[in-house]
Amino acid sequence: MVKTVLVYSMGEVIGDGLIKLPFIAGLRAAFPDAHIAWCAAKGETVYSGPLKAVVEGYVDEILSKDVTGASLRDLLPWARPFGGRRFDLVIDTQENLRRSVVARRAASGVFVSAARLARTRDWPAAVTDRLARLLALASDGKGRPTPITLAHPDALEAARTLLPDGPTYVGLAPGAGGQDKRWPLERYIALAQNLERAGATPVFFFGPDEAEDAVRARREVSAALFPETDRRDAYPHVKGPLLVIALAGRLAAAVANDAGPGHMLAAGGAPLLSLQKDARKAVKFRPAAARLEMLVAGDYGDDMAALPLAAVEAALARLMSGVA
Repeated sequence: MVKTVLVYSMGEVIGDGLIKLPFIAGLRAAFPDAHIAWCAAKGETVYSGPLKAVVEGYVDEILSKDVTGASLRDLLPWARPFGGRRFDLVIDTQENLRRSVVARRAASGVFVSAARLARTRDWPAAVTDRLARLLALASDGKGRPTPITLAHPDALEAARTLLPDGPTYVGLAPGAGGQDKRWPLERYIALAQNLERAGATPVFFFGPDEAEDAVRARREVSAALFPETDRRDAYPHVKGPLLVIALAGRLAAAVANDAGPGHMLAAGGAPLLSLQKDARKAVKFRPAAARLEMLVAGDYGDDMAALPLAAVEAALARLMSGVA
């Protein structure tokens, strides 16, 4: 019986931290009573920061100090990885063989290593598929990634207040870290206007640096909601990724560029239409949505503006009908 689990990684910034959430949820489902420790070998992970409340109930402990394999000295015979602790199951998610040796020393039972699997021919290209493979091997084929269910009661209540039962909500996240990854705002607005005419309620998600875009969307789409800023709930402390992930569970579907908000919406369980710039990144960093449609602008032209509104509307319709 597996009572203790160690997941070994180098650490997580917001992007890959979000991609890994369905893996974490699937791991907890496969080992509901185990103590799950997460090692951020280089010392930093969003699971002890912005996503701490999101992984509450899924990850019991964060290890980021002492001997963790990030240094060559950790290989010395007298080094004591993880304070000498041993775990029934160790899942090594990183692909460096030297560090994998250190992780292996913490396993008293099963050891599953991405560093070794990455040298095989059938190692998947997508990060989500790699994590799914590791989880399946660690759980004798029983475990699979699943949308995360928040344990934070205030987040769930905030989402219910901001997006109450009744309307069909469709999330729209027009932002991205780089302008070249953004489908034009005017297309998002046209999509929202068409959704409004069809009886759905557009729900916009904008980042703090996208205030001007939010003003324009608010002006041009009268029925749109902006739940991150138009707060009428009693839980103002619920914000950032925690709020977006909670709101995702209220959406019939969502459309997002290749950026953090799309991964948040996917992690919260929203059926997602992901708009990608190029095929290579679309494959490797595919959002971990339970139901996913992807469109790649490179299939239509040279930039995101080449992606036609009609193609997006058709893909969104498939997603909302359950065909995707």
